Amino acid sequence: MQQIDFYLVDAFSDRAFAGNAAAVCPLEEWLPDETLLKMAQQHNQSETAFFVRNDKGFELRWFTTQYEINLCGHATLAASHVIFEYLDYPHTEIVFSTRFVGELTVKRRGDWLTLNFPAWTSEPIDNPPALLFFALGIEGAKEVRAGRDYMVVLENQQQVEALIPDIEAMMPLDKMVCVTAPGDEYDFVSRFFCPGESVPEDPVTGSTHSMLIPYWSEKLGKTQMQARQVSARGGDLRCELLGDRVLIAGQATLYLKGTVFLR
Repeated sequence: MQQIDFYLVDAFSDRAFAGNAAAVCPLEEWLPDETLLKMAQQHNQSETAFFVRNDKGFELRWFTTQYEINLCGHATLAASHVIFEYLDYPHTEIVFSTRFVGELTVKRRGDWLTLNFPAWTSEPIDNPPALLFFALGIEGAKEVRAGRDYMVVLENQQQVEALIPDIEAMMPLDKMVCVTAPGDEYDFVSRFFCPGESVPEDPVTGSTHSMLIPYWSEKLGKTQMQARQVSARGGDLRCELLGDRVLIAGQATLYLKGTVFLR
């Protein structure tokens, strides 16, 4: 019987029941992909992070309950928290090797962990699909852009918080939908909707800030910003644009530690 450590971490939060929960499993060596997917399904979290030590640091992969994905911010933060806090890791920087986006680094400074991710561009859409507004329950937007996901820019934080979207109606869009606006106490706020995924609204989405940070940096004329994802659980992020990279910092809290038994 194989025994694997299991951690459940609330990422982008300094306390339990906030931020975005991710499962984390350190491995001695890679298991078959089918086994990794079944484990993620059994954990029933939006993402499970698996990692294996290598000569430079760690190989890192992320699985939803449906498939392997190419990038996940909160599960990377959760995995980093486990390495720094529970694996006797002596350094202040982790180097992750990934299959889809190359090397990612995470630096520790006090209770804050900073992800170094690629910056993503987005382009304005002159004629956004009417279905996008219908599904969000709004008549229009200040601006609509598209990159890896749709970005819908509203006038203020209150409009973002008040959204009651029809997630099922978003399915034909074939993209995730990020809604954002200037914040009251933060530089910007956002919410992130995931049609077709096991979690309709992601509580805190590190990866979508790869697109939000370059946009708001240009709009606000600054490279360092404070952000909040205003979902029901919510989470705080410290953001910085650094050329073609973005720095996304957050805190994390261990909720549960256990053991997985594989026969």
